[in-house]
Amino acid sequence: MKGVTPIFAAVLVGKYYKGGGLDGVKEDIEWISTHVQGVASDGLDETTVEVIKKIAIIVAICLIAAFIFMQVINSMYQTMVKDNSIDIDPWVQQPNGPKFQSKIQLLFTNWLSAGGHKVRKSAVPLGEQESTFMKGLKVTVKEGEEKSVPHALSTGKLDKKPIVVGTIRMGFGHHRIAYAACSWSLEHEKDTTTYFHDLLNIDSPEATLIKDMDKAYSKGSRLASELGGPIEQLWGTLTLSGGADSLRATYQMGECVKPLLMGLPKDTPIVATHCLVALCAVACGFTNVINLVIDNHAQWFIVVPGALNLVQGPTNYANLLKMGVPPEELRLAGHWIPRDMVENLDADCDARIVRAKAGKPLRLLIPVGGAGAQRKFVSNLIKSLKKRVEDGDVQLFLNAGDHEHMRAAFVKALEDIGQKYDVVNTEQGVYDFCDSLRSGKEPNMPVTLFTFKDYFPAVATTDLVGRVTDVLACKPSELAFYPVPKLMIRRVGDHEAYSALRASELGDGTLEAREISDALRYVEMFKMPGSPLLVSMNEMIKKNGKLGIYDGCKNAIEIARQMQ
Repeated sequence: MKGVTPIFAAVLVGKYYKGGGLDGVKEDIEWISTHVQGVASDGLDETTVEVIKKIAIIVAICLIAAFIFMQVINSMYQTMVKDNSIDIDPWVQQPNGPKFQSKIQLLFTNWLSAGGHKVRKSAVPLGEQESTFMKGLKVTVKEGEEKSVPHALSTGKLDKKPIVVGTIRMGFGHHRIAYAACSWSLEHEKDTTTYFHDLLNIDSPEATLIKDMDKAYSKGSRLASELGGPIEQLWGTLTLSGGADSLRATYQMGECVKPLLMGLPKDTPIVATHCLVALCAVACGFTNVINLVIDNHAQWFIVVPGALNLVQGPTNYANLLKMGVPPEELRLAGHWIPRDMVENLDADCDARIVRAKAGKPLRLLIPVGGAGAQRKFVSNLIKSLKKRVEDGDVQLFLNAGDHEHMRAAFVKALEDIGQKYDVVNTEQGVYDFCDSLRSGKEPNMPVTLFTFKDYFPAVATTDLVGRVTDVLACKPSELAFYPVPKLMIRRVGDHEAYSALRASELGDGTLEAREISDALRYVEMFKMPGSPLLVSMNEMIKKNGKLGIYDGCKNAIEIARQMQ
C-alpha cells in the first residue's frame, strides 16, 4: 500500500488542477481503492513496483508544482489589476478574463515596462509655457520649469474654454497628428485655449517609464528594417498582434502614468493621438476623451474603452464594429491632416498637375520616421536614383529630421554617388525654401538635405515641404493618409500594410513597393510623358477633399468643442 500513496496524490492533484476544485475527488478515491487491490495482486516484481512508485512520485511532484505555480500566477495577476479603474475584459469580449498563458505574458510585460515602479496617487504639479513653434498654443510642462506659469486648468483660472491635445513622442507620427489637431483648434483661439500635453514633456518618473518603453520600440523598428528576413517577419508579427492582451498591457501602463493627467479637471475635453494617453485619461476618470485611431488595421490595441474612438477609413470602422467595439464609442471622422494642407489642397494639386504635364523634374520628398528605421532601404533608393538625378529627371528632398544617424546615412549615400547637395537646418530656412519653390523657382541643387537639432522642425518639415513636392516617398505610416501623391515604400511593422491599401484604393498613393526595383518602376511611371499617374493622383486628391476625406482633425476638434 505504501506505493499507492504517490498515485493517490497524483490523481487528486491532477483532478484539482484540471477542474479548479475538489468536485469529483470522492469518485477518484473510490476508483483508486478499487485498483490498488489489483496492483497488489498483479504479481509484479519488486523492480517494476519501484519504478512505478518513482514515476508516480515525479508525476505527483510536477502536478503539485504546477498547481502551486498556477495559484501564484493567478494571485499575482489579481494583485496587478485589483486597483484598475476600468475592467478591460468585458469590453474585449472576454468576460472571464485572459487565458492563463496570457496572464503570464502580461505579468512579464508589466515587469519589463514598469517593474520596480511605485504607482503614485498624487498628481504631478503642472505648469504651462507659450509654444515657441505655434502661435497661441500652450505647452504643458512640470510646474517650475523655466518660463512657465502654473497651469490654468490646475488652478481653475480660465478665461477661455480648454481643449487638451494629449500625445507622446514615440516616433514622429503621434506628434504630427497632435500638431495637426492643434492647427484646427487654434482656429478658435478667440474662445478656446489649446494645450499641447505631451506626457514625455513633463519631467517625472512616469515620463521616464514611457521613454524607456519608446527606446525599446524604436530599437526594434530599426533592427527589423536593417536586418530584414526572419527578424523583420518576427517584428511584423509582434506589431500585428495588437490583440486584447496588448490593450491590457497598455492599460496597465496607463494606470502607472496617471499622475501626468490627474491634476486636470475631469470634464476637460482630451483629444488623444496615442492610445496610452486616452487609456490614462479614462483611468483617471475623464468623461470627454477622444481617441484618434492612428492606422488602418483593426486591433484592440488601438481603441480605448470609455472614449470616443475616431477612425480614418470605413474599412477600419466596419472591422472594429465587427470585433465588438460599441457603436456609441466609435465614429468615422476622416484623415488626420493639418489645416494648412487641407485648405490649400486644390491649389497645391493644380500646381503639381501643371508641373507634371510640362515634364518638369520629379520632386521626390523622402522623410524618415521618428524611430529612425528604413536607413538601409532609403540609402539604397538614393543610390539607385543616381542617373535620374544627374540627368535632371528627379530632385530629391531628404528629411533626416533630428536623427544624426540618418543625416550621416544620407550624406554617405550622396557621397558614394558623388552627388553634391544643399542643406537646410532651420525652421525659417524651410519656410524660405517652400516660398521659393511656390514662386516658380527651382531648388539650388538637385538634392536638398533637411537636418535639425530640434524635434519640431523635424516633424513640421514634411508637412511644409509636402505641399511643394510632387511625390511623397514614405513608409505606410500616418503619412499614408496625407493628401499628397505618395510612393509607398517598404513598411516597418505589418500593421502598416493596410494603410498602403487605403492610399491605393483612394487613388492618392501607390501600393507598397517592398523592393528597390518596385520603387524605381513607380518613379519610371511618374515620369511617363504627360505623367498620367501623377495627374490622376492629384485629381483624386481634389475629389477626396470635396468629400471631406481629409477633414478628420477638423471633425475631431468640432466634437471636442461640443463637449466643452
